[in-house]
Amino acid sequence: MSLSGKTALVIGAGGLGGPALLTLAAAGVGTLVLVEDDAVETSNLNRQPLFKEGDVGQRKATAAAARLRALFPSVAVDARDLRFDAGNALALVEAADVVVDGSDNFATKFLANDAALRARRPLVHGGILRTTAQLLTVSPAGIGGCLRCLFEAPPPPGSVPSCAEAGVLGATAGFAGALMGAEALRLLAGERGAYEGRLYTYEARSARGRLVLVRKRAGCAACAGTQPLEAAAPPTCAAPARGEGAA
Repeated sequence: MSLSGKTALVIGAGGLGGPALLTLAAAGVGTLVLVEDDAVETSNLNRQPLFKEGDVGQRKATAAAARLRALFPSVAVDARDLRFDAGNALALVEAADVVVDGSDNFATKFLANDAALRARRPLVHGGILRTTAQLLTVSPAGIGGCLRCLFEAPPPPGSVPSCAEAGVLGATAGFAGALMGAEALRLLAGERGAYEGRLYTYEARSARGRLVLVRKRAGCAACAGTQPLEAAAPPTCAAPARGEGAA
């Protein structure tokens, strides 16, 4: 199946979004829409493969788009230097065939979850912290549950350490981002996702992974498409939370 007519929306071009974008572009996905409102910092370079030292200080959306266009000139890259928020979420999601959530904060992840279910678009979530990565695919076909079926709402502020506080192994981010890209390719090709209704957790220290079924929660407003689209908070670095979940 040709992917040249497909569009993927990738939220975030950092540690998760960067590898996902490279995976999608290399596979020939026709249009990549990347949403990113941050600038490149030196601390990003160990885990964000789209950027180099000369990009420090530049807007990530601009630098990521330039790198992708240089590597894959046949792929259309639509870079949006803006925050994914309640005002633009639904329009961005509705224009895509699949959504890849590589954002760095819980509020944005829940917003992506809610917008994707309302627009009936498949969504691939990813989260990392230290040496742990987690993935979950939210299915508009109702296969398993969504992010709110797991947690209902974002964790309280300060209950989960930020990446700056806890650290992130760059290779873990690259591994998770590549898996997210591969999952999006499966969905774009019309196949069932490997993580639809299943939470995948990988621990780099032990090189062990596991899949846990995620069941739909009775009365989940997001799954019903009625969850209000709330504004996203400033980034705090999204990561696995509460011992089991992905964010």
